[in-house]
Amino acid sequence: MAFRPDEILKVLEHHRVRYVVIGGLAAALYGSGTVTFDVDIVPDSAPDNLTRLSSALDELEARIRVDGIEGGLPFDHDARSLGPMEVINLVTNHGDFDVTFHPSGVSSFSEWDDHAGDTEALGVHFRLASLADVIRSKEAAGRPKDQIAVPILRELLKRQQER
Repeated sequence: MAFRPDEILKVLEHHRVRYVVIGGLAAALYGSGTVTFDVDIVPDSAPDNLTRLSSALDELEARIRVDGIEGGLPFDHDARSLGPMEVINLVTNHGDFDVTFHPSGVSSFSEWDDHAGDTEALGVHFRLASLADVIRSKEAAGRPKDQIAVPILRELLKRQQER
C-alpha cells in the first residue's frame, strides 16, 4: 500500500475534523530532511469532533496497527470510545495514521491549536503545529529517533526566527 498523507488529510477535511498535524510530517513540512511514513495528529476531543473523526476513520478503513499482522486488527469506535484513548496507531487504506490525544510535551489540543498555523500543503488545508511545539514534543518523548531529529529542528527554528 502506498503512503498517501494527502488522502488521509483530505478525508479528515471532508469530515470537518478539527485537528493539528504534529510529529514527523509537521517536521518535514518545516524542512526537516527526516523521512516519515505516517500522519500524526492531535484532534480536538469535543464529542461532536470525535463523532466526525470516527466517521473519517470508517472512510479510511482504519484498523489497529500491530507488528506482525499485515493490515492490522479491526476495531469498533465512536465518539464515546475514542474519548478516553491516549494514542491510536492505525493502518488505513492510505497508509499509517497515528491519533494522539495527549502528546508528550504539549498538554492539550487547545495548546497545540493556539500555537498552530493554517497551512495549505499536499492539496489540503489544515492546522500545522508550530515548529517550537514539535520540538517540545519530540524532546519530551525522548525516543532515539526524536533525539536525532531535535538538533535539526532547532536549527530550522533558529533560521525561521532569523527571517
